[in-house]
Amino acid sequence: MSRELNVISNSGRPRLPKPEWLKIRLGDPANQNQVLNLIQGLNLHTVCQEARCPNIFECWSDRTATFMLGGDICTRHCGFCAVGKGQPGGLDETEPRHVAEAVRHLNLAHTVITSVNRDDLPDGGAAHWAKTIRGVRALNPECRIEVLIPDFNGDEAALNTVLEAQPDVLNHNTETIARLYRRVRPDADYQQSLTLLRRAAIRRDTEGRGMLTKSGIMVGLGETFAEVVELMNDLRGVSCDIMTIGQYLQPHARRLPVERFVRPEEFDEWRQIGSNLGFLHVESSPLTRSSYHARQQANGSPAPAA
Repeated sequence: MSRELNVISNSGRPRLPKPEWLKIRLGDPANQNQVLNLIQGLNLHTVCQEARCPNIFECWSDRTATFMLGGDICTRHCGFCAVGKGQPGGLDETEPRHVAEAVRHLNLAHTVITSVNRDDLPDGGAAHWAKTIRGVRALNPECRIEVLIPDFNGDEAALNTVLEAQPDVLNHNTETIARLYRRVRPDADYQQSLTLLRRAAIRRDTEGRGMLTKSGIMVGLGETFAEVVELMNDLRGVSCDIMTIGQYLQPHARRLPVERFVRPEEFDEWRQIGSNLGFLHVESSPLTRSSYHARQQANGSPAPAA
């Protein structure tokens, strides 16, 4: 029996063994260390580390990282997430400048910025978001900026604060199908997430400024193939341009167990269905994560060969 089979999940049963198609390749440690040293030196957090992303070796070897605003403690209690839960500290007022400096140092053509949920703040951290976007833009005018934002508890004014800073890609993940929200995202609401994406698309279209909207989900949490297709239709119904679909991987024993490992052929089918529905791009594979190959997604280009 493999070591993985001996690991017990929070459901009381052994974790499923990972299939062959989830094997990853290790990258150049020199570039990985350079990114790590930069992040530590600027007192930044990355979702790459906090979410234990399986693509960290590949992306960091390519000197790419997804920056995470607002600290490393989240006010939500999602069943899938490895980020720490609890009461966050105050915002770091130097963080927007440090993110901008990191983007410049890494010479990024496309940067992705996300955050923990900050329900403790009146605006959910929206003003901090806007300050960061503007700071990155001022120091890196040629860099495309993608933001992966929380739902701000449905606060339209907070969303507008972010939109007024004019990101190039506005991403908000639905994470899973509607039926599983109570178990997977107990502090969130499926329709509220769709409303956020619809509001962003309406403002984009009204102002005619070309911003793309994006959302992503994990599979392997108990959804059916048809339920994923239903969600895809819901996203197109709110004019979502880009979608990501990836395999959920249990980050540690206190998080939700993997119900099944979805075969690559199913990811291929969802990609084709998404194309037929009119998405600009659907990134769909076992190792897909929201910011994986983000630059190619925003360009409507195929992902690099594995």
